[in-house]
Formats: sequence, structure tokens, C-alpha cells
Amino acid sequence: MKLFTKTLAAASLAGAAIAATPAAAQVSGNIGVVDVSRTVVASSALSTGFQQIGTTYASQITQIQQKQQQAQTLIQQLDTNNDGNLDQAEQQAAQTAPQAQQIQTLEREIAQLQNQLDTARVYVVEQILLQYGAALQTVVAADNIQLVISPDAVAWSNPAANIGQKVVNALNARVPSVQITPPQGWQPSQQSVAVYQQVQQLMVMAARQQAAAQQQQQPAQTNGR
Repeated sequence: MKLFTKTLAAASLAGAAIAATPAAAQVSGNIGVVDVSRTVVASSALSTGFQQIGTTYASQITQIQQKQQQAQTLIQQLDTNNDGNLDQAEQQAAQTAPQAQQIQTLEREIAQLQNQLDTARVYVVEQILLQYGAALQTVVAADNIQLVISPDAVAWSNPAANIGQKVVNALNARVPSVQITPPQGWQPSQQSVAVYQQVQQLMVMAARQQAAAQQQQQPAQTNGR
């Protein structure tokens, strides 16, 4: 993805900088615990923005799925022993197989299409992050919070210290919606790319948990009949 060539290398460092907030040995006053990425995921602007991207870029999404299926079909043709994997011998043979060039072409096309989606999604995340600091300060001032830390920085905290939902509410008030089309020449910040990657991971985890929950419910419903 050409857009992220320069920023992805430093994304993990930016993500660590977001999460690692130094805490004083002794703090007088309230302490707030909040996770930036989870707050962004829970914001209405991200949900609405990603839904709009799904609609606006429906053609690209369909093309990606079709090209992935085409590439998978070509890969299966190279799996001569039909074991579902390409062993070393099959990989060596694949290098000179006519399907190899077709697969590489499809992979480039998929990457170009995926880059369009990622660009729009990172732009959504960046607009939300621009308002995150102000939203956090609103909660800090209202609750007289003296220190804000990431969940990763503490071994245990009282659930009452979690101010995530309060920050989400303040964020929704400040940025109820965002644009999905970046201006010409726009480049994402390292922080935006890092948070976007974390957002993706959280959404994948949530989807897996939902799928697992549905699978558990199906046997129970079957037995109940």
C-alpha cells in the first residue's frame, strides 16, 4: 500500500506512545483509566463513517472479494497433491507456472483496491483523533481527574475509574460525523495509522467473539426444540 509505506514503519512506536502514559508514584485526586482505540471504536462517528465507506466503496469491496477468489482458485491449481497447502516442491514449481504471473497481478490489484478503503478509514480515524484530546479534557474537568492512564499501564483498577464511556459521550458530542473522502495530497499521521491498526484488531476480535457466541447458541436452540 503506497500510502502507508512511510507511516507503517513507525506505527508500532506511535501506538506505544499513545498507550504508555507515565504515572507518578503518588497522586492526590481522581485517576481516570481510558483506552484510546476502544474509545474510537465505540464512537458514533467511526461506526457511521465505516458504514458510509462500505456503501461508497461497495464496488471496490466486491472487486476485492472476486479477485481473492480468483487468486485462491489459481493457488489451488498449484496444489497438486490436494492437501490444502503448497509444500516446498509445489512452491518451487509455482515459480515457473503460468498461474504465478496471474496471481501476482491479482495481488497487486487487490492491494491497490484495499489501499483505497484503508485510506478512507484512516481518514475517518484521524478526524476523530483530532477531537479526542478536547473530549478527554471535558471529562477530566468535569470529574476533577488528576491523572489519566491507559489500561495497559496498570495491573488493577476500580471499575469506577474507567472513564471510557464518558469520553465516548464527549467525543460523540464534539464529532457526531466525519468526512470519508480525504483531500487531495492528504497523508495520514503515524498516530492515526497506529490507532487504525488497533481499531482493526479490536473489530476483528469482536467479530470472532460474536461468531463464537452464535455458534454456542445454535446447539442450545437445536436441543431446545
